[in-house]
Amino acid sequence: MLRLVAPAKINLGLRVAGRRPDGFHELESVFLPLDLADELELEVDETAGAGVHLELDPPRDDLPSGSENLVVRAALAFCAAAGLSCELRVRLAKRVPAAAGLGGGSSDAGAILRGLAQRFPGAVAPAELERMALALGADVPFFLSPGPARVSGVGERREPLVGSLPRFWLLLANPGRPLETAAVFRAYAASRPPSAGPLGPDLAAALARPQAPALRQLVRNDLEPAATQLCPELASLRLALEAAGAGVVGLSGSGATLYGVFESLEAVTAARERFLSGVESGIWLRVARTGESG
Repeated sequence: MLRLVAPAKINLGLRVAGRRPDGFHELESVFLPLDLADELELEVDETAGAGVHLELDPPRDDLPSGSENLVVRAALAFCAAAGLSCELRVRLAKRVPAAAGLGGGSSDAGAILRGLAQRFPGAVAPAELERMALALGADVPFFLSPGPARVSGVGERREPLVGSLPRFWLLLANPGRPLETAAVFRAYAASRPPSAGPLGPDLAAALARPQAPALRQLVRNDLEPAATQLCPELASLRLALEAAGAGVVGLSGSGATLYGVFESLEAVTAARERFLSGVESGIWLRVARTGESG
């Protein structure tokens, strides 16, 4: 049995750089993995017939467990590419909310591809694994090797960020309902808000201090106006994070999770208490920390 960790991520800023002829948008962002993660157990039975069986722990009505689930699709794609005929049993313990801009489903798919590549070394070439991941979703390639990275294109171009990057303490806040990526992009295309501009070449300087003006500029997300149009609760959540002491607040991906950046565990813990005293119940709220660089 393989035990796999599927970390969530935040988008530290997001810019829409244009639209391609195939309809997909060119994006630019910084992806940072989090210590918030789903957990998967993968069992391979080479004596049984072909198939993928997914168990959600605990069982959930809001997530598919069949062929619509990215985990199942990733496993089937790997087996087809590798010419494998075996039974795969996957147990998925969900910790990351769905359709929240945190990459939960994409990370689960990336973890399964990593696990199968480990279990069957050489069965699928690295370049083919990359193509397979991108076909599953724009965020999935990042989760083949989830480390801090500058990501562009539709997710296929990744530039690892190495060196002494700080680890940020974050307060994650979600209104408690999913926000579909396709709907946000449709709203963005209809409104065409002005871009926050390119991320800039010197990301290390922007990431150097949790409350620096350069970081506040970096975290601006071109999709936030469209996401807020579809989910007005985001406006009040942003105000609540700022009132709780976050000097920098950003929207991750297409939402609907906002994050506030804090300088220490003590500061983010105190902010969580202030936040809870000022908002209605039903908000999904977590303290998290970004992962190591390199």
